[in-house]
Amino acid sequence: MSFLQPLLLAGLPLISLPILIHLINQRRFQTIRWGAMMFLLAANRMSRGYAKLRQWLILLFRTLAIAGLIVGVARPLASGWLGLTAGGRPDTTIVLLDRSPSMRQQGEGQVGTKLDTGRHQLARSLSLLGSAKWVLIESTTNTPREIESPDVLMNLPATEPASSSADLPAMLQAAHDYIQANKSGRTEIWICSDIRANDWNSESGRWATLRDAFLELSQGVRFHLLAYPQAASGNMSLRVTNVRRQQGSDGAELLVSLKLTREGVVDDAEKSTVPVSFEIEGARSEFTVEMSGSQFELKDHRIPIERQKDRGWGKVSIPADANSADNDFYFVFDQPAVRQTIIVADDANAARPLQLSAAISPDPALKLAAEVLSVDQLPTVEWDQVSLVLWQAALPDGPAADAVQSFVDRGGQVVFFPTQGVTSTAFAGVSWQSWIESPDGIAIETWRGDQDLLAHTQSGAALPVGQLQIRKHCGLSGEHIPLATLKGGTPLLARVTTNRGGVYFCATTPAMADSSLAENGVVLYVLVQRALALGAAALGNTRQLISGDVSGEQPTAWQQVAGPPEALSTEFAFHGGVYSAGERLLALNRASAEDQAAVLADGRVAELFQGLDFARVDDKAGNLAALIQEIWRLFLVAMIIALIVEAALCLPRIQHIPPVTQVAFAEPTPKETQIKDRTLISADLR
Repeated sequence: MSFLQPLLLAGLPLISLPILIHLINQRRFQTIRWGAMMFLLAANRMSRGYAKLRQWLILLFRTLAIAGLIVGVARPLASGWLGLTAGGRPDTTIVLLDRSPSMRQQGEGQVGTKLDTGRHQLARSLSLLGSAKWVLIESTTNTPREIESPDVLMNLPATEPASSSADLPAMLQAAHDYIQANKSGRTEIWICSDIRANDWNSESGRWATLRDAFLELSQGVRFHLLAYPQAASGNMSLRVTNVRRQQGSDGAELLVSLKLTREGVVDDAEKSTVPVSFEIEGARSEFTVEMSGSQFELKDHRIPIERQKDRGWGKVSIPADANSADNDFYFVFDQPAVRQTIIVADDANAARPLQLSAAISPDPALKLAAEVLSVDQLPTVEWDQVSLVLWQAALPDGPAADAVQSFVDRGGQVVFFPTQGVTSTAFAGVSWQSWIESPDGIAIETWRGDQDLLAHTQSGAALPVGQLQIRKHCGLSGEHIPLATLKGGTPLLARVTTNRGGVYFCATTPAMADSSLAENGVVLYVLVQRALALGAAALGNTRQLISGDVSGEQPTAWQQVAGPPEALSTEFAFHGGVYSAGERLLALNRASAEDQAAVLADGRVAELFQGLDFARVDDKAGNLAALIQEIWRLFLVAMIIALIVEAALCLPRIQHIPPVTQVAFAEPTPKETQIKDRTLISADLR
């Protein structure tokens, strides 16, 4: 049990007062043995057992009455957090609020979402507990802001649902920095989240660093997790996978591809009918799909548009279900621009496969161009029209490095391949090391199939990365994120973290002597085409963006074209919709990891907070019952009952007196009268 005024429990020793009073009263009387009273003591032995039991019960209930009074004024709590306020009122209370799309899930048969319920529970519970200072860190900006009271959580725009994912390690880091910068006293951190694996990123090395950092703080820090881990069985999510405009002899049309995913369905024979609504700048149409199992893909659904409509926006929707955050998807379209690739190569044997991979279009509607240049020809390149750079030469330095860096900052993609003459030059903090030869070939041990250039196809099939043979590779030094590694952990393909654009390093070349990338060309072709598509997305007047990841843009200058009307202009970057930035159209949507995201296991959550003062309680969306309640009234009622029972025990026993019978007595003799007088005197003395 926990208490709002735990210091008052120091008065519990006062329950010994009845015992002390009893002992003091025992000392007030002295026992004198009087022969005339011995026969009365003998007569009282028959009822001595009951008298002692009654005295002990009276003493017990007097003690319980005092204990009930002390515990009642200490304001006990009934809650799911044991020892919730054992240290008293905190100096600072920090609330970490997860606003990610999955928090908009509703409970079964309930109206309220996880986020609404969490805000309500936090406001009610924290108002009861009290604190000297309140701080809010929400998942979009990860910036601490002081608030007046927990009641603000119910009406603050910064606590409303958002389309951007959460980053719990970043939120905890912000909390730690706030505690350290403000030299806060005893602090409590409350986390409200549905503990989705993509939001918590439990495999990140930041968790170990955060644990050590919090343990080093001199002031006490306690962590409370208000978790909503329930999944929505049957919830369906929608994602548009591709949109392209196509001009025909009869007019123009949009080819829209989408994917439907249903959660908690294991029987592929289970069928359902789903109406899909398409909206193109206000014009609506509907298409019904027959869905079997947990997934459904619609390829190139044709929607006629006006011939002169070169650029515009659209929206795809499905009926509302348990989570409304994944029922809509926005897109923009434009005339496809030419996807141009620049290849800088020292080895013609490596340049030719790269050029073929970049010049062969996967779609007849897309125009691709690939040009092989030397480093000296780079000043003539029109970088604003380039989507991808494939660099198989010494890493750039000087003006060439500046040109490539500006290209990356604009959103372009560059993939570096090693050259035979390795130099110490570095780009983006990464440089090549010496070559390592393996004539028998080395297989690729691991690669990232969930994201980036080597991700699975839309149908879920894996790329044949494991079939590649690497005969010669070059070492890498510097900070990078491995996407594919050889046996022994040597990186083969790595990505460098950038603010915008992409920088990749491939530790081998497509030359026959170095690898089988050219022989088994599927992996090389997909890798190049995906990088080319990412670079082309930064060109033209339309862009598909992920909510919360709008680097290189200026959201404050955006105008909303379509989207939630309640979204503030200061938070456009975190809400799905269509926005205009001058002549450009931008479509924002939730990250793909938000669709059917897995819930982090309970054991893994406990491991993340191992060694810290941590408590957790699970709640459900729509739950209106208070998580914390004061129960001092119960103890006061118990005190009153104890006093009533004690008073009843103190009442004297009711003795039954037999009725008086009139008897005629003879006149006593003088001797009998004398004996009677002596008896009366003895009775008076008693």
